[in-house]
Amino acid sequence: MKKFMQNLGKSMLIPIVAMPIAGILFRLSAEDLLNITLFQAAGVIFENMDVLLAIGIAMGLAKTKDRGIPALTGYLAITVLNQGLTLMNPNLDMSVFGGVISGLIAAAIYNRFKDTELPAMFSFFGGEKWPITLIILIMIPVAGIFSLIWPYAQAGIDSFAQALVGMGAFGIFLFGFLNRFLLPFGLHHVLNTYIYFGLGSYETPSGEVVTGEITRFLNGDPTAGYFLGGFFIVMIFGVPAIALAITRAAYKRKKEKTKALMSSGGLTSVIAGLTEPIEFTFIFTSPLLYFIHAVYTGLAGATLYLLHIRHGFSWGGSVIDYGLNLGIAENGIFILPIGLAFGVLYYFTFYFLITKLNIPVIGREKDEDFGTESDEAEQELELSHSKYEYMAKKVLENVGGRENVTDYENCMTRLRLVVDDMSLVDEDNIKQTGAHGVVKVDDHHVQIIVGPQANTIMTEFKKQMEK
Repeated sequence: MKKFMQNLGKSMLIPIVAMPIAGILFRLSAEDLLNITLFQAAGVIFENMDVLLAIGIAMGLAKTKDRGIPALTGYLAITVLNQGLTLMNPNLDMSVFGGVISGLIAAAIYNRFKDTELPAMFSFFGGEKWPITLIILIMIPVAGIFSLIWPYAQAGIDSFAQALVGMGAFGIFLFGFLNRFLLPFGLHHVLNTYIYFGLGSYETPSGEVVTGEITRFLNGDPTAGYFLGGFFIVMIFGVPAIALAITRAAYKRKKEKTKALMSSGGLTSVIAGLTEPIEFTFIFTSPLLYFIHAVYTGLAGATLYLLHIRHGFSWGGSVIDYGLNLGIAENGIFILPIGLAFGVLYYFTFYFLITKLNIPVIGREKDEDFGTESDEAEQELELSHSKYEYMAKKVLENVGGRENVTDYENCMTRLRLVVDDMSLVDEDNIKQTGAHGVVKVDDHHVQIIVGPQANTIMTEFKKQMEK
């Protein structure tokens, strides 16, 4: 199960790469900023996160080198699911949870039936094409099942949201906690919709009656903003602190790559108020970390409520919304020192747990997919030459040639090959190419230790395989 959750987390990184730049562009498109209408096109990324996750998970969990057909299978799965739900009940929205379910089903169907042989008259639909047909047939009843189950989940959340109002600080805590906790299932939208746009009422000086925490706050209601202020702490301080902790906890050999992803995700949270680029890097890899994140979100809101601090936003708890709406907030300036304190709490909590429990977040994943574990010291190894094309050619010759290699990939320091006949692997000749070692994991898996140039050599190896 642990290995599966790690693989699921890695698969979800595929669509997450598109989120940081999309979030920044979308926020800049707002009328209060650059007001560039065309930038709003970037918002389609967030509107279709369920589709992107279905495709990414199907691609990441598929047991194949060519990811095209698994991607199509994932797309068909979420498309049929969404359309089925719409036909049965237009008000249903499974959000990213529907994408996760669709991606998992698509990957399972592809892995199970990709080698299916059909009778001659249907042979065109066999092999890898069979899952494409099968997924449509399977997702129709899946949509029917969820159309019966999901309304009860949505209705329960809506009723609960109405009860939060009379709970004071505890209600604020529960809202913040559930806002994060329900995000993977898409049910946070149900809770948010009532709080943001249906909670309470306020008559403006012009006589207009408005409802909802956001609308009332922006129109000057002195009782609105308690449900919103805590998100400034989370998005401006908390999530960037998580990004810093993950970066600092990353292995040395992976720190630069981790830093790039975490920096862009943290910046997106601060500028655009979008936290998913960071949250989705650990939400499934470590439910413990995400649970703590949900608790801290609730505590942030409750703390501001007890200190009589109100603040609000129109889009999200970004630094831009913080500055723009500071004039109509109550004690809003105190969010800064409180946010710094929460940032420190976030950082040390996440860094301690990641390193102490060796949680495989981004930058701390194991390189190996099978067999012997790579040694971190291998990162210091250097080849005695830079003739990568020649080396790849000679390695291929000494593992039995193209006909003997059935699969190939690399980690940070090793070429990882699957061969039919291990007796054809000439260990001594491979070492003469400059390789530092050869590990025969079992009768079919062999690992060739080459150091940090593994990716470059594998690129040349693939070219040799494809000739």
